[in-house]
Amino acid sequence: MASGAGPDEDSDRRNVSDATGVVVLGACAAWSLISAGVHGGRPEGVLLAVLAVAAGYAVGRIGGALLPVAAPCAGALAGVTLTLAVPQLAPGPQLVAPLGHAGATAAVLTLSAGAACCAAWSARSPLPRLGLRVLAAGIAVTAAVLGSTSGFVLCTAVLLCSLAAAQVRRGVGIAGLAVAALAVTGLTWAVAERAVPGGLGGWLEGQLTRQRVGLWHDALRLAGHDPALGVGPGRFGEAGGTAGGLVLADARPHSAPLQQAAEQGIVGLLLLAAAFSWMLFALWRTRRPTPVALTAGATLTAVAAIAAVGNALSFTAVSVGAGLLAGLATARPLTLESSRSREAPARARDGHPVP
Repeated sequence: MASGAGPDEDSDRRNVSDATGVVVLGACAAWSLISAGVHGGRPEGVLLAVLAVAAGYAVGRIGGALLPVAAPCAGALAGVTLTLAVPQLAPGPQLVAPLGHAGATAAVLTLSAGAACCAAWSARSPLPRLGLRVLAAGIAVTAAVLGSTSGFVLCTAVLLCSLAAAQVRRGVGIAGLAVAALAVTGLTWAVAERAVPGGLGGWLEGQLTRQRVGLWHDALRLAGHDPALGVGPGRFGEAGGTAGGLVLADARPHSAPLQQAAEQGIVGLLLLAAAFSWMLFALWRTRRPTPVALTAGATLTAVAAIAAVGNALSFTAVSVGAGLLAGLATARPLTLESSRSREAPARARDGHPVP
């Protein structure tokens, strides 16, 4: 599972991934300002999310390079601590509305479990690796204790995907994750259109609540008013997204793709997809071991699924955590760099070409 790429090739890979990320995140920020300039609105939320992802990614790259095992482990523990310490993230009795902070709880705990699994694959000794996987299992149990059913299911799914990651080719795994994210988004769109046939549509609406599905339907209706630009960032509630006259305190449709389509048009939706695709692209090109890349990819796909049916991306902690995990999984440990630099002169002396 070790990398066989030379330093020049590895540098080129990272440069291409980083340049792509700069372009995509910059375009997301610029388009929110353009949409707000045309229709009015409040682009600050989008700008904060872009900044949070970029900051998390930068910190993850630094931490993963210096401490490839300790940094993701610390991130996992920080996520659990945040969930337990901040009341607004816990799906406890204080939530009286069906559309509360449960999605953020599930997302943060899923990111924590994914970070623990990435740390386990980065560990070299069997005992620390086992301990970190036990930590990931404990995070899943924590989600169940907190009453976050979706968090428990997704944390367990991430742990199982991580255990199976060593048996999957990287390209196949990344492609499968992209298809899974697309399928969840498509199903969300179909439910919003009330196009799911038979009893399945009624069952899904019952699980998601009619209020949430009503908000999704309003988002599609608003997206049809101006498919190119949308109604303006942060203007969902003002423009008529009220789910039958009931205005929520956060005035959001509780679905990231549908919110983008309604507020920033088809271009905003494509940019959101591009941001997720960039993360998968960076994981595909990274020279970190394939299990680390696929574990992080599975975790980010799970968070994308939560965001497709909830309001998770409205929480800065989730945006920072997603960027942090992507950075950790694409960082090049300095210990590996130094070992390669020491091996190069030895290979040259033996008559072998230096990569």
